[in-house]
Amino acid sequence: MGEQLHGGFGVSRALTALGVEQIFTLSGGHIFPIFDACHNDGIRIVDVRHEQTAGYAAEGWARLTRKLGVAAVTAGPGVTNVMSPLAQAGFNGAPLLVLAGRAPAFRWGKGSLQEIDHVPFVDPLARARTIMDPAQVAAGVIDAAVDALGAPRGPAFVDFPLDVIFSTTEVSVPDVEVPAPPRPDPRVIEEVARLVSAAARPVVIAGSNLWLDRADEALLGFVEAAEIPVFANGQGRGCVPADHRLAFARSRSRALKEADVVIVAGAPVDFRLGFGEAFADGARVVHLESHSSLLTDNVPLAAAVGAPLDVTLGALADALSSPADTKEWVEVLRSEEEVRHAAAQVELSSPQTPIHPMRVYGELSKVLDRDAIVIGDGGDFVSYAGREVASYEGGSWLDPGPYGCLGCGPGYAIAARLAHPGRQVCLLLGDGALGFSGMDLETLVRLRLPVVIVVGNNGIWGLEKHPMKALYGYDVAADLRPGIRYDQMMIAFGGRGELVTDPEALGGALRRAFDSGEPYLVNVLTDSGVAYPRSANLA
Repeated sequence: MGEQLHGGFGVSRALTALGVEQIFTLSGGHIFPIFDACHNDGIRIVDVRHEQTAGYAAEGWARLTRKLGVAAVTAGPGVTNVMSPLAQAGFNGAPLLVLAGRAPAFRWGKGSLQEIDHVPFVDPLARARTIMDPAQVAAGVIDAAVDALGAPRGPAFVDFPLDVIFSTTEVSVPDVEVPAPPRPDPRVIEEVARLVSAAARPVVIAGSNLWLDRADEALLGFVEAAEIPVFANGQGRGCVPADHRLAFARSRSRALKEADVVIVAGAPVDFRLGFGEAFADGARVVHLESHSSLLTDNVPLAAAVGAPLDVTLGALADALSSPADTKEWVEVLRSEEEVRHAAAQVELSSPQTPIHPMRVYGELSKVLDRDAIVIGDGGDFVSYAGREVASYEGGSWLDPGPYGCLGCGPGYAIAARLAHPGRQVCLLLGDGALGFSGMDLETLVRLRLPVVIVVGNNGIWGLEKHPMKALYGYDVAADLRPGIRYDQMMIAFGGRGELVTDPEALGGALRRAFDSGEPYLVNVLTDSGVAYPRSANLA
């Protein structure tokens, strides 16, 4: 008979077999055995101030590294607090595993502390299970991880009753076997290649699953072979460097209205693409996704492939008999880009006070390294960043994604700094978003994780205030206290910070922040009268 160990070692040994380097957590007695085992087995325990942040840090780790992200939370409120990260991971296709405590099975129904059955309310968001046998803890963790990592990727959840995880047993870890995803149909690949070769005005929309499928190099090879302009959203940003001759950003509306072939790769045809209604009449639409369950039915498709995007795009590049004749089309879009870029320079260098939010990005672009990781957590302030901050490498941009849950930024920043200790990490926060998880700025200080936080502080919920006023002539529930000294809050936590009210002082403040090597908050008072110009809201 082998060594008798408590159930926490079933968790830690399974995580070790999965290559997990750390868990993100908040302390709770129901999961003490997991802490004990991870501590003894050399798995780092990263403790934060709110379970929501633990979940977002694990989701951010998964999206940045393309590996399993793991959060461990206590029973009851620990689980309910991590529901938003579970939902966001589902929308983002992030392989997130949440491990949770649970009230003891032998007293179930008698009113133990935090006694609630998690599985019925978690299961709609994440594949969920309860492990009732101490000998099956390791196998349960492996099975849940395989669920998260297998196609289609997404969140998984497993909880352990207190008496199960504290019980001793012989720990046995099964092999990790993630099922191989389907291969693309060669006939469909040939059909898509024919569509591309015959197109006069093709475009590619590159989304987050391209990065998560490790298809960034394959995408670049395909678009260069086909001579197709590329527009990126989400983590598709940077898969084709922003300064590449086929990378475009500002001319997307025109491109979609005039394109004869639209290839949506690794992105849903959702509100960000006008549900497909933004496409030209008669455009041939091709949807490439990493799994058939992700393919759209919002628009009629000329072709669709649900298979790993690295394989699909590599096969498409090989199948092209000749590139599309897109020289004139590329020149049209490039001209549009240049006109719009020139128009933006006025706001990017605006001398106005209160500071125009675009001036923030005009100055930030001068101090960001080419491989900087930029994280967006906010409404209007981050919308400007999405338009103006260029990405040159895959995995260098992180935002909430289509679920749009604010408060994810500090967790994402913790994950980014741990994943990439040698790169700049910049967290862009709206002052509204900061209110969701601002206490976890203390976590950055306590764990000595240098991150530059730039707060766009306009004292309002800008994404709501301006549209409501336009609809009704007035607004409610959209104001914050103006001029809050979030820089002083950061200093109180033990970090560094400064207030910026003069646009000419922005550049110096940002340089000091990046040079400091410490968690540093730059609190920028921006103009509450400036609204991001949107063509649509909500749906």
